[in-house]
Amino acid sequence: MALVKCPECGNAVSTEAPACPSCGFPVAAKVAAQSKPAPDTVLAEVRPSWWQYFWLLVFFWLIIPWIVAWSRRASLKLRIYPGRITLERGLFSKSYREFDARDIRSVEIDQSIMARMVGIGDLTISTAATVDPDEEIEGIPNPKAIRDLILAQRPVQ
Repeated sequence: MALVKCPECGNAVSTEAPACPSCGFPVAAKVAAQSKPAPDTVLAEVRPSWWQYFWLLVFFWLIIPWIVAWSRRASLKLRIYPGRITLERGLFSKSYREFDARDIRSVEIDQSIMARMVGIGDLTISTAATVDPDEEIEGIPNPKAIRDLILAQRPVQ
């Protein structure tokens, strides 16, 4: 049981109370609507950061590095839904992987000193449900927040 602030009068109200005792505002319905997002709601869509392709982009006077950087960045999408994570790879031929949040064993972050300075890192997702090797996603912006969002999707036991 937690206390929330009534949006109508500002008094502290229990989340289990059907209505605010002071003003009668239906707090329980509002808390229930805010607590569970729809299962098809995308909580986050992540693509690698442009910083991952820094050295390709340094040679801006060449057009090929820009094409390579764009195609590599466009070929990866990590989507986080309530209870599941999807990973889509490829531009022309596609590879889709879906992870159930309760099967995720660990999410690891690797960052070099330069990656820490620009706020990117490599994410490694390990699952208990597959015998496949870990899934590594390189150049993710703000990897700690993404890790926390992924781990928040696991059900509390």
